[in-house]
Amino acid sequence: MPRATSYQYVATSLPGFLQQLAVHYMGHGYLFFVAGNIPEGKDPARTDAKILAQYPIALSRWAKARRKRAGLGNVHYIRYGRFFVILATHGAKEFFEGEGERVRDAREHAVNVAGYSVSLRRGVDRRLHPSVSIHPEKYRELKAYFLELSTRRSAESLRAEFAKLTFEPWAPIRRQLLSLLRGVNRARRGAGLSPVEGRCFRFTRRPVSAFASREGALAA
Repeated sequence: MPRATSYQYVATSLPGFLQQLAVHYMGHGYLFFVAGNIPEGKDPARTDAKILAQYPIALSRWAKARRKRAGLGNVHYIRYGRFFVILATHGAKEFFEGEGERVRDAREHAVNVAGYSVSLRRGVDRRLHPSVSIHPEKYRELKAYFLELSTRRSAESLRAEFAKLTFEPWAPIRRQLLSLLRGVNRARRGAGLSPVEGRCFRFTRRPVSAFASREGALAA
């Protein structure tokens, strides 16, 4: 089976990694995954080479299309720093046999990386959509932190503190951040303090490339 000459899998930024994982992979039917961290002291390139040799990953879009028409699943691989994810569609026999009980379903489990959770959720239209949110544990930490400050800092100081948050403003994250702000303002109203007003967060997400160059990047 012909292999692509320039399969790209090393993400150059966290925003790009999240976008590629959520939109281009999970959003295109790659429901199943295995995620892991490459230990310090181990060359990531060796892990890359092992995984790329083990599964039919570095294929052209046409080869992937032929596999799909034949009822075979496809596999993708992406790494950011030392964190990697292998993803597969239904029918990827090699992947399911190779990974066994380590395989997770993105409709039931999230990929957790750098304070984010990436998964698939059903929208109001009952269709599956990629979902990128703040990891629940991280969100609880933020909530505790901001509620602790809510009546001890000025509104201006709190607005500056909110502005330091660098989470990419995916829709679930916008809702989480607005919920934080509402919680802070409820506490301030209860204490007779003025609310935190004005725009505290960036609400527009800028699409970015996951890789250094889009040339040769393969579609799902």
